Amino acid sequence: MNAVRTLLHYKERNERTIPRKSLSTAEKWKFCLTIFSGKIIGLGILLAGIHFVMGMMSPAHAADTYTAHETAMMNSINTAWTLVAAFLVFGMQAGFVFLEAGFARQKETVNVLMECIFDTCLCGFLFWAIGYAFMFSHGNGFVGTHWFFLSGAPDTYEATGIPILAHWIFQFAFADTCSTVTSGAMIGRTGFRGDILYSMGVTGFIYPIIGHWAWGPDGFLATMGSDKNFLPALGQGFRDFAGSTVVHTIGGAISLAGAIVLGPRLGRLFARDDKERGGMPPPHNLTIAAVGGFILWFGWYGFNPGSSLSAMDAQGIGRISANTTLAACAGGMAAMIVAFLFGNTKGKFDLGFSVNGMLAGLVAITCPCYWVSPLGAILLGLVAGVIVYVGVNLLEWFRIDDPVGAVSVHGFCGIWGTWSLGLFATGQYGATGPTGPDNSASQLVKGLFYGGGIDVLKAQVIGNGIITLATFGIAFAMMWVIRKLPHPWNLRVAPEGELGQGGLDVFEHGIEAYPAQSM
Repeated sequence: MNAVRTLLHYKERNERTIPRKSLSTAEKWKFCLTIFSGKIIGLGILLAGIHFVMGMMSPAHAADTYTAHETAMMNSINTAWTLVAAFLVFGMQAGFVFLEAGFARQKETVNVLMECIFDTCLCGFLFWAIGYAFMFSHGNGFVGTHWFFLSGAPDTYEATGIPILAHWIFQFAFADTCSTVTSGAMIGRTGFRGDILYSMGVTGFIYPIIGHWAWGPDGFLATMGSDKNFLPALGQGFRDFAGSTVVHTIGGAISLAGAIVLGPRLGRLFARDDKERGGMPPPHNLTIAAVGGFILWFGWYGFNPGSSLSAMDAQGIGRISANTTLAACAGGMAAMIVAFLFGNTKGKFDLGFSVNGMLAGLVAITCPCYWVSPLGAILLGLVAGVIVYVGVNLLEWFRIDDPVGAVSVHGFCGIWGTWSLGLFATGQYGATGPTGPDNSASQLVKGLFYGGGIDVLKAQVIGNGIITLATFGIAFAMMWVIRKLPHPWNLRVAPEGELGQGGLDVFEHGIEAYPAQSM
């Protein structure tokens, strides 16, 4: 008891004599990142457990028929896999927030955070009410016509065995990603009410309707090349395993339309106009931008492998994960080297291009991830890293203000990734399914570099071209109409919102991101 009293006395004395110290901004960031890292480690352990179960349950040598109990067990495992992947994809929103806020100027930080939060909440409602119906229900080659408000939807989605609500959650996370991509190129001069209007158009109509063309059960690009459908003589359908076109090219095309209609931020000097002072304004916090890039990379392990909707295809999701990793590594290295050799700060290692390079590799591998080899993933990732560097400088030359490189990363590299399937598909892999892979001869996908000719490449170019041009045209018209509305509903914020003290953060939201630093 005396020892206990001594310890209590010592604790009370220290609490009286040792002053409490408030955490600095840097210490707060470290604390938050430590907590987040712990959660990621826990999630990694969970995924490892799921992967172990998948290996145990792989039906590679199973019979062609299954009992009701076996089917129910596989459907349950596939559903758990899909939901874990959905949660990973949704976690990418934290990555987008960090990335976009880090690349933005300090006075635009709160606005970036608020746009991402609002877009997520709005997307949930719209994708429940109309978006999912437009995109994934049966209808015609252009749009789904059933299941509005999820009413009348079946218990499971098509032949996947996945409950319709689990499939909805997974696809909602994808729709939210496309919506968030859009805002990246429009940072710093978009009025918040204008953001509300264009976000409704993107999430409720543009993404799901155009997405139906490629991913809907009867979309005209998904059925392309088959008898009595679009271009039957082609003999190939359009393929996009996880969304290089459907998510990223659509998001990049909308971003480009928005950036052009908005015009550059006031006071923005371009390199071609002023070689000494021109160029992109420096990011306000590259630390959180880099952390955001890694969070996005982590989320991509749900984005790509999760698109199998099947934990039973153990070989497939293992291959996808490896390809995703290698493409990101190659993209980051390529962009870093090209910027080192030819960048404005020649002979310096550029962090911004390195982060966008690894994201470029991730975007590019998203379409072909199931059908290419690790070597193919590295090669197409290297090309993506070069493309993102060239793309950023091309937009700078045309005086298009894209603060985070969204058009280059998602638009240009989404196009390249879609085309690359027609070059690098090995001809060894066919289709994934709820009971495992289907590698029958009729399903195999073989690209040009593996002796498959140009048929797959033609289908990819046609499908991607149709979606890119249609998205850009519709988005440009929508942005132009909103740009003509009176303030405060105009797409562009009033000049005092950009130039006033505190910028967009104070003008639109009444607070600065770092108020203590201004005291």
